[in-house]
Amino acid sequence: MKIKALKHTVVAGERWDTLAWRYYGNPFAYGRLVEANPAINIVPLLPAGETVLVPLLTVAEQAAQRDTSNLPPWKR
Repeated sequence: MKIKALKHTVVAGERWDTLAWRYYGNPFAYGRLVEANPAINIVPLLPAGETVLVPLLTVAEQAAQRDTSNLPPWKR
């Protein structure tokens, strides 16, 4: 099965969690990125110039990410 993904070129200082925040709005969603990029080592800082595949979310996954009902009021 082919994964639909964007290609992101890493700039100096980027990490798995910062990419997850940028693309998914959740720094803890980095597992999806790691799984899609098995050839890239899990290191504190990603190598600048590396191409990272960023899997696209389905409509259902996007809706689940927007669900704020379980957040406290000040984070909604």
